[in-house]
Amino acid sequence: MHSKMTGDCWEPLPRQEVIKAVERRNPVRVPLIMTQWWGEGLVEQYGDRLHAFDPYPQDVEMLWIEPLEVEKMDLSWQIASGGAHDASGVIDDWSKLDEFISKMPDPATDPQIDYLVAQAEKAHQQDRYVMFAWWRLFFERPWGLRGMQNLLMDYYVAPEQVHRLYEALCNLYCGYLDRAIREIQPDGFWTSDDLGHQKNLFMRPETFREFLKPYYERIGARLKPHHIHWWLHSCGDNTLILGDLIEVGVNVFHPVQKGTMDETAVARAFGDRLTFLAGFDVQHILQEATPEQVRQEVRHLIDTFDRPDGGLCLAAGNGIVAGTPFENIEAFLDEAIRYGTAHRQPISI
Repeated sequence: MHSKMTGDCWEPLPRQEVIKAVERRNPVRVPLIMTQWWGEGLVEQYGDRLHAFDPYPQDVEMLWIEPLEVEKMDLSWQIASGGAHDASGVIDDWSKLDEFISKMPDPATDPQIDYLVAQAEKAHQQDRYVMFAWWRLFFERPWGLRGMQNLLMDYYVAPEQVHRLYEALCNLYCGYLDRAIREIQPDGFWTSDDLGHQKNLFMRPETFREFLKPYYERIGARLKPHHIHWWLHSCGDNTLILGDLIEVGVNVFHPVQKGTMDETAVARAFGDRLTFLAGFDVQHILQEATPEQVRQEVRHLIDTFDRPDGGLCLAAGNGIVAGTPFENIEAFLDEAIRYGTAHRQPISI
């Protein structure tokens, strides 16, 4: 079954075609995943006009949970509200860690999974690739719990406490994954850890390997026996640990952020072992370029990352925000589906 245009609507790819793209087994076209990621203010700006993009497919069915809703944990201390995600910590003193761990949710009884089962069954019946998903893993979530500055210092001054927190989080995550594997039977698992900033990692690679990598390995070990692909979103420059991510079992990396990583070098060095969910630059190109320049950038991403046997999916690099020209969003989606199809067609000799 090939993805094709029906009237003015493209059909989503069948499950096996997405699998072929991830596993580099010659898919019929480049999958579109989270290309319609409507970010801050965009819905308010365009409203129902955004339905004009409904004919463009989303080739994965995303099933979301939040594994740690802190506001529901009935902690004995008051949690500060407001401010940025990394401005203040929920666990502002390590003496609170025992209680925090004791009041974490039980994945076995969490109704969030119950709500997803029917969605998963429908998606399976429709031959859709199913992605079980949540945001924040072993860096983003702990920085929200401790505060960014505290966490970066904790690696040096409180390593035992960091490992206790990570162990508890890993047990929680594995519990959710085990239940999802039994009841949802996903094809992929999506999560995030913004490990990089504009010029480098937030930490030395050695710090990642000491504190985060062992827990990443446990996640990978949970997924691999069930042939579940691991999709990781991480903004910023992740170049120095891409090899480590491959080792722990990450299958798909997003977004290879424009201006922070050398796309050509990364594709050449890792493209035979890592599939890329190449994220279109929403920060500058999508907001500032002309529609034709947007189309040129789509072609550049496909030409750079799509190997002869596959290994590429396309996404927005992050949420598409207010102020983005409507015609640029249209150019992005239209070129992604058309060039992403044409690029995969065999050449007759």
